[in-house]
Amino acid sequence: MAAKIVLIEDDQMLVEMYSLMFKAEAFTVLIADNGESGLALVKKELPDLVLLDVMMPKMDGFEVLAELKKDAKTKDIPVLLLTNLSQQGDLEKGKNLGAADYVVKASMTPSGVIERIKKYLK
Repeated sequence: MAAKIVLIEDDQMLVEMYSLMFKAEAFTVLIADNGESGLALVKKELPDLVLLDVMMPKMDGFEVLAELKKDAKTKDIPVLLLTNLSQQGDLEKGKNLGAADYVVKASMTPSGVIERIKKYLK
């Protein structure tokens, strides 16, 4: 069965690129373009993994992550933060809130992100 991934990202170019790559890997990908709708989508779909941008409209990724980890139905879903925030404080905040991993967009190729995702889908 194909892994189901929710991608919460407001950059349309990245959404299209990751969607194509996920489909090539035979992942099912569901997309939300802001934190609020992303949170609702994760709670409804209960995916195998969430790829979550931090800087987003309506609700930032840290807020979404905190909400997911508070909910018994979603707390065990691995969440990978995908962001351009590369400060140590942001990384620690993500880890403290329960992110499985923290990926800085600028320092990771899309294929590297796919490899990182596969680590959490086993």
